[in-house]
Parts: sequence; structure tokens; C-alpha cells
Amino acid sequence: MSKPEFVYTFYIETTPEKLWEALTSSEFSRRYWFGTELRTDWKIGSPFALVMNGTTTDVGEILEADPPRRLSYSFKHVLDDEMRNEQPSKVVFVLEPYGKLVKLTLTHAGFAEGSKLLDGISKGWPAIMSGLKSLLETGNALAIPVSALAIEGMQ
Repeated sequence: MSKPEFVYTFYIETTPEKLWEALTSSEFSRRYWFGTELRTDWKIGSPFALVMNGTTTDVGEILEADPPRRLSYSFKHVLDDEMRNEQPSKVVFVLEPYGKLVKLTLTHAGFAEGSKLLDGISKGWPAIMSGLKSLLETGNALAIPVSALAIEGMQ
């Protein structure tokens, strides 16, 4: 039996290069990811951290970086006690040109049955990616309050 996973595919009117920059730049991420900074050098094997308001929320390691086509990192939540005890999972972004759009497929996999983290990221990723899409297409990210997502340990 395969492990549970989250898969989200959407289309953004942008270029693969601009989308790659938005996915890998703290300047961009702070604007669409609730103030979250991406801390890494994006080299395979390098540490990765998500830092929100000065607090590290998630850590991992860069597994793949093939600009502007594919990005992958391991992912481990470190704030919430229950989620901190879960095994690391894996995030993969696949960027594909689709006419004047880019098809972005986000897969977050490797969860155990009953994962609390899977429940949390299933609420968080759509909000984060909606903000990214809006930012790239209009110049403004959506103002989705973190509290509305009810992601325990993420505020």
C-alpha cells in the first residue's frame, strides 16, 4: 500500500524562470508565504529551513534543484510536538511550460497513515500556492490570514 500524499496542480501565467525565482527567493516567499523566509543555497545536499517571523518552522535537505524545471527537498516540521515526531516527508515541484502558462505540480509525499502534518499541509499548500499565483499574475499576493488555516503550531 502506498503512503498518503498531497498533489496539487495549477496553471500560472508566467515564465518558468519567474516561477523558479518565486519558489526559491526569500524576497518572493515573504510576500506570498505568510512572511516565511527560505534559508538554503539550493545546492543538492544543503540544509533547508523555513523561517517565519524569526522562528524556524520546518527543516530539510535539498534533494534536487534543476532550474527552472524541478525542485525537491525533504521536509520536517519542528514546532508542533506531534508533527515533530513524524518522519521526514518530501516536497517536489515540477514546472512545465504550457503555452504562455506554466503548469506547476506540487507533490508532498511520504506520510504515515493518520499523519497530522498531512492534514496541516493539505490546508496550507493551497493557500500558499494561491498567494504565489496571485503575486505572479497581478503583482499582489492574497491576504489570507494564517489563523484562518487553523494550522496548529504555524502561528
